[in-house]
Amino acid sequence: MRASYERLIKGNEKWIQEKLNLDPDFFKRLAKGQAPEFLWIGCSDSRVPANEITGTESGEIFVHRNIANQVVHSDTNMLSVLQYAVEYLHVKHIIVCGHYGCGGVKAAMDTTYVGLVGRWLAYIKDIYQNNIKTLDAISDPVEKEKKMVELNVIEQVHNLAKTSIVQKAWKNRELEIHGWVYSLEDGKIIDLDVAYSNINQLEPVFRFTEI
Repeated sequence: MRASYERLIKGNEKWIQEKLNLDPDFFKRLAKGQAPEFLWIGCSDSRVPANEITGTESGEIFVHRNIANQVVHSDTNMLSVLQYAVEYLHVKHIIVCGHYGCGGVKAAMDTTYVGLVGRWLAYIKDIYQNNIKTLDAISDPVEKEKKMVELNVIEQVHNLAKTSIVQKAWKNRELEIHGWVYSLEDGKIIDLDVAYSNINQLEPVFRFTEI
């Protein structure tokens, strides 16, 4: 128990030395502040680290993670991250990244009682129900689950575009929202080609006239 815990501290020491060997001023520069171009909204799954799978360094991606990469309009944690990233860090891109083999999506597609987390998964169940005809047409359970992961990402991209935070930014500058899926089997990122860059792409009922 103790050994596994201490491994993290030793790993930190090794990482520090590796960074300093490459760049003696790395931490001094990092401590001065951050100016990331990207906000990443991803899954809490430990196998999907944003910086590692995109080959980026510390300070390049502002990150928010939760179970099954949800954008819920009543989630003050997510909204606070979104507001800070958009209004203070002035990120240029927001990326929603799901992943195949997502435990949250799997659980939402099932009827097994999972306790408190079931309240969170209810949002995904709604997506499942709204796309039931498309999903039921897929006989292969693996492909069906993959499609559900993709539909979930698409919905969260849409949910971002509906926020007043994003729409306010669109009135003054460029900001793009993207939907990606990460494949655990081969490490590849798949761009779902679902993107929003202006309010005109959004259904009229969701557009705020005054912000």
